[in-house]
Amino acid sequence: MIRSRYLQHRARAGDPVALARILVSIPSVNPDLEPGGAGEEEIARQCAEWLGEWGYEVRLGRVAEGRWNVTASRGQGDPVLLLNGHLDTVGVRGMEGNPFSGELRGGRIWGRGAADMKGGVAMLLATAAGLAREPWPGGCLRLALTADEENASLGMQVLLQEGLSAHAAVVAEPTSLAVMPAHKGFLWIEGEVRGRAAHGSRYDLGVDAIFHAARFLAALEEVQEELEARPRHPLLGRPSFHVGTIQGGTAPSVYPHSCRFVLERRTLPGEGPAEAMAAFHRVFRDVKRNTPAMAGRLRQGLFRAGTEVPLDSPLVQGLLQAVREEGMPDKVEGMTAWVEAGCLNEAKIPAVCFGPGSIA
Repeated sequence: MIRSRYLQHRARAGDPVALARILVSIPSVNPDLEPGGAGEEEIARQCAEWLGEWGYEVRLGRVAEGRWNVTASRGQGDPVLLLNGHLDTVGVRGMEGNPFSGELRGGRIWGRGAADMKGGVAMLLATAAGLAREPWPGGCLRLALTADEENASLGMQVLLQEGLSAHAAVVAEPTSLAVMPAHKGFLWIEGEVRGRAAHGSRYDLGVDAIFHAARFLAALEEVQEELEARPRHPLLGRPSFHVGTIQGGTAPSVYPHSCRFVLERRTLPGEGPAEAMAAFHRVFRDVKRNTPAMAGRLRQGLFRAGTEVPLDSPLVQGLLQAVREEGMPDKVEGMTAWVEAGCLNEAKIPAVCFGPGSIA
């Protein structure tokens, strides 16, 4: 962590740049994504300390070994506004220099998570600090800073199971300060094609699982064409898919007995997993019918639904009005990635994304 007394003083005063720099300097790599990742404990304790100093009721919640949520609240009654951000980051392998420097250079903060999403968390914390210094406007402000968003959203799932509620939520993902009321979901489709291992010289015995898998993957061009022909969502465009991973074979001189792959299908709001898988099942059946020696299956993997909040909702229109009052462009765009706004929307808490930094 950055130990500068000046920066620590500015952070306690609610300066968003100082808050972001200190947050970036605290490693919080998700250990489920990169072995040895620090997890969220240190960064959670730092956020809890600041929020406590500003007069919020704070709770640290352990959701797994080394994995922590922070929740805080101030005020009571209705309405209840929730501010949400995640504390974990993706890995740092291959990054040049110190990935946790928090250096301010050329008007930018450098380091892992500066955009996704410690800049957003700093914005939420600065908002909490600023409101604590003013006459309370009424209602209740809640903050939920979560663990594990970059992997399985374990932290958010725990909070919702515990009864997290609000009338509206702002998720401070990096949107370049565009209001993003809609986001895509995703479905992982796990496939396996089975063959028969044999020496490369024994064409009479071997069945090439990779070759058969390739036939199926090439045949998916018709699914691609179907998706391209669909009407566009006004903010999110069309659904899509790609082959994320493929594994198979044991040696160049051996017929591969197995080929495994994972497809990712990006979904629009309202699309369920069965609907998204139907076209892939159809193509798989067709290829098997025309390839007698082919065996295998497709299986539904992880699914996260796309969701959206109506453009005319008080939450979207209120954010746009606030942006205009600050003299900034009132942009409405779609969030192409899946984010924890989806969990909140499915729990009947209207949630939109709005935050500093670019998702790129």
